[in-house]
Amino acid sequence: MSYPGYPPTGYPPFPGYPPAGQESSFPPPGQYPYSSGFSPMGGGAYPPAPSGSYPGAGGYPTPGGYPAAGGYPVTPHPGGAPAYPGGQGFGAPPGGAGFSGYPQPPAQSYGGGPAQVPVPGGFPGGQMPGGQMPGGQMPSQYPGGQAPYPSQPAAMTQGTQGTIRPASNFDAMRDAEILRKAMKGFGTDEQAIVDVVSNRSNDQRQQIKAAFKTMYGKDLIKDLKSELSGNMEELILALFMPSTYYDAWSLRKAMQGAGTQERVLIEILCTRTNQEIRDIVRCYQSEFGRDLEKDIKSDTSGHFERLLVSMCQGNRDENQSVNHQMAQEDAQRLYQAGEGKLGTDESCFNMILATRSFPQLKATMEAYSRMANRDLLSSVSREFSGYIESGLKAILQCALNRPAFFAERLYYSMKGAGTDDSTLVRIVVTRSEIDLVQIKQIFTQMYQKTLSTMIASDTSGDYRKLLMAIVGQ
Repeated sequence: MSYPGYPPTGYPPFPGYPPAGQESSFPPPGQYPYSSGFSPMGGGAYPPAPSGSYPGAGGYPTPGGYPAAGGYPVTPHPGGAPAYPGGQGFGAPPGGAGFSGYPQPPAQSYGGGPAQVPVPGGFPGGQMPGGQMPGGQMPSQYPGGQAPYPSQPAAMTQGTQGTIRPASNFDAMRDAEILRKAMKGFGTDEQAIVDVVSNRSNDQRQQIKAAFKTMYGKDLIKDLKSELSGNMEELILALFMPSTYYDAWSLRKAMQGAGTQERVLIEILCTRTNQEIRDIVRCYQSEFGRDLEKDIKSDTSGHFERLLVSMCQGNRDENQSVNHQMAQEDAQRLYQAGEGKLGTDESCFNMILATRSFPQLKATMEAYSRMANRDLLSSVSREFSGYIESGLKAILQCALNRPAFFAERLYYSMKGAGTDDSTLVRIVVTRSEIDLVQIKQIFTQMYQKTLSTMIASDTSGDYRKLLMAIVGQ
């Protein structure tokens, strides 16, 4: 698979790219080969989508849902980075269950373990987190003075669900033909492109891409780029990237050139599962020839750097059972490291928030609220500032309700003058097969408007059509 012309206009180029005179063929032939996109179509048959899925009410994939460690090819193709394995298992998030609303119901768990104790309404201690979201955009109050994470309706207790499901009776060659006809001749039938792309899973899109090259001897991405531009181009190309590659590419882009997009590092590294992070680290190395941890160290500093280095190890405890004695002890240690002393012991916060499982952190937050008569999120806001504050809070918010964290990010990507289209595209694409249904539901509760309504008012044209098709009403 090649990504000619990638990244889109306005993105910082990869080091040394594109070479002078080859701006329209990024990267140059031989530098970044994907000889046929993905594994060849064995007689027209593709490997099935991964059977691994999010368990019942849990939010994390079973070990079988993602490629095992070492699953990435290590022998490069001649002249460049290795191609991705085709179809099965690669980067495509399985559908299924995950976090439901906020706070979690008694049935909520993170992956087959025992049910966890729910937080009584709102944030622990009934307080609302202050402070800032990454980038300093988050106000301390929410619209209408509402609690930021309202209690959930019964309809949200059944686990997570994506708005995009694998299409039944899928035929990659038929879809490739539809896309070819949509781009042939004068003009482009954007609606035909929207209809296909928004109704196929990521795994199915990879198969369409391979079928297109097999049938026509042309690269689908290159053809799409020649027909599209701006935000529509960015959205389409994101949808056609394998999921793990898209996360790795987003991290690379966030640390290129002058300045660093810290909020992107937080959003990805603080919310993904261990297996997802390990896959991202391997992909980052194989595709960009760079070490993710070294890039983080060169682009960040201080306690924020240490938190991100901890995150990119992918070693968080994922035991689903909760040790309530440990939760009580951790709550006491966090209090003594922050509110209970002059100054702050940042390393204590880093150690606990980087290593404990999300169910365990949730129990710790409950214990902290009872002991300190203040929720841990507000204590983090009092003790920290800047991006370390944002990173620690992102972890805690994901322990309480991951869809609410993404709903908040989506809201602030569109609130006010202008739209942060890269954040909007990234979250809609990466959550579309995981928990976008729950994100939409909690978005409506938090902001008294639907996500689709806000997208419709902030976007236009075919870009809006495709976003709306993915998000749904």
